[in-house]
Amino acid sequence: MDGRIEQRIEREIRQATERGDFENLPGAGKPLPGAGEHLPEDWWLREKMRRESAGASVLPTTLRLRKEAQGIGETVAKLRTEAEVRQAVAELNDQIRKAQLGPVDGPPVPLRTVDVGAVLRDWHSKRG
Repeated sequence: MDGRIEQRIEREIRQATERGDFENLPGAGKPLPGAGEHLPEDWWLREKMRRESAGASVLPTTLRLRKEAQGIGETVAKLRTEAEVRQAVAELNDQIRKAQLGPVDGPPVPLRTVDVGAVLRDWHSKRG
């Protein structure tokens, strides 16, 4: 690193310290979470996703669709009518078909369309 840049950085840190910018920060005086523990290489990414509740929204398309297909029962459980259930399954199946036909981001993942009949039977059985 250029010596002038290092000097500027050091000056900025010293001035911030003198202003008290580093006082009363969250976690001040406490050990770092996971200190002394073996952490997976991507611990920081997992923690960021947990904090921001990123979840499936950041997954590549193929993985997101597989996750949505696996959780379709939970998704439709909130719906009120059979027409809404059919629409939700149809929309998911459309996305799956597009992913099957063309290039998408993410790893190649075998995707199958969702059986609307099976979803409807499950939905009806849980509604009593």
